[in-house]
Amino acid sequence: MKFRASPGRSAIAGLALSSLALGSAAAAPLLVIDARSGEVLVEHDAARPWYPASLTKLVTVYAALKAVRQGRITLDTPLVVSVRASRMPASKMGFRPGQEVTLDNALKMLMVKSANDLAVTIAEGVGGSVESFAGEMNKVAAELGMRESHFVNPNGLHNPAHVSSARDMATIGRALYRDFPDHSDLYGIGALQFGGRIIPTHNGIMGRYPGAEGMKTGFVCASGFNVVASATRGGRRLIAVVMGYPNAKSRTIKAASLFDEGFSAASTGMQVSALPAIGGGAPDVRAEVCGRNRRTVSEDDFAVPVAGYTAPASQAENDSPAFFFANDGRPPQGSTSRAASITAEQMAVRPWFDPVPVYVGRAPGWTGPVAAARDSASATARSKPVTATAYAAKTSERNGPLAADPEAVPMKRSGAKAKEQKPVTTASRESDGHKAKTAAKTKPDPKAKKTAEAKPAIGKKPKSQEP
Repeated sequence: MKFRASPGRSAIAGLALSSLALGSAAAAPLLVIDARSGEVLVEHDAARPWYPASLTKLVTVYAALKAVRQGRITLDTPLVVSVRASRMPASKMGFRPGQEVTLDNALKMLMVKSANDLAVTIAEGVGGSVESFAGEMNKVAAELGMRESHFVNPNGLHNPAHVSSARDMATIGRALYRDFPDHSDLYGIGALQFGGRIIPTHNGIMGRYPGAEGMKTGFVCASGFNVVASATRGGRRLIAVVMGYPNAKSRTIKAASLFDEGFSAASTGMQVSALPAIGGGAPDVRAEVCGRNRRTVSEDDFAVPVAGYTAPASQAENDSPAFFFANDGRPPQGSTSRAASITAEQMAVRPWFDPVPVYVGRAPGWTGPVAAARDSASATARSKPVTATAYAAKTSERNGPLAADPEAVPMKRSGAKAKEQKPVTTASRESDGHKAKTAAKTKPDPKAKKTAEAKPAIGKKPKSQEP
């Protein structure tokens, strides 16, 4: 179904823009590029610094996949949720400190749920700390030519020093498809299944615009509603970036209109890397988007199941992505939501996404690099003749865990507390032999002999019954 341009849709887009203050609407960055060539097709203030919010997580994914490619970590590596990660505000999975989740599952939850706690878990698991991983993110940004970007955290929670631009966000989106094509499914998951929960994507354009593939949304009050979206038509992939919009609905409508414009645009000959810098600091649109009397909201503060959905009472809830998804873009009767409704003519009905299963815990059969190295060393040792040195090493391994192996666990002995084992030496052998000879020369106790004759050992017949 082709997304048709119409006067009604233009009016809706105009209404969406008018809900922002005039100054902010004029500055809201917009960009469409060809993902293969990097050619700019539509652009408005794309190099203006802007707070990226959760669009940041595209850089987190890139840095993590780069670490996998370098062999520093695997997708099955279990990451441990720290206290710091567990204290992140929503949106989050809410895992407890000490729980484990594989990098693969963490990345999926990061992209769909936009989980701030798992962004920190990934950062600590890959980089050792949030600060170290932020350094890796900035290195990625520099390598890709993201000139306006500076990152201080892996999730995009607001920090005045944490900035980017529409140009840079299109650059990282393009780089993900170009450099990690085998992971392209990660950028377009429509829903997750975690136990009995179904977690839908925040990306409202998925399933509603023909050819829409995915990417990432982002929102904090200071940035407004942002999205990096991708769509394919006739084998051609475009990446659109919308930043600074007042709600999820207007963000989705604008992204759809940008794709329409981009797929029909003539060549400009301008490369995304050549867009000139605008300069200045990132504007804070908190007053326009959230207002002084509206509390700070996250992308899924009002997440509710689709079945049996009850329309929220507050303005903030009516503008939330959860409201948009649950009602297919149609506000409840009598609603005063600022966002205009979306009709079937203007946007395809959102389909049901087959959820991708995720879980908490280690991957089945995971042994870990330490155990794998130990198994490999054992196999190599079995193929070689046993020497005195190898025998001593094997004895040491059997008697206790290797200090360098955190996964090894000593076997417990039944009965009384095991005595400390001492190494066997020539002197100890001679000493033991001397004790044995001394015991043999010692005269036996007559009472012990009578007791032994009266009570034969279990399993042996008394002498009187032997043939």
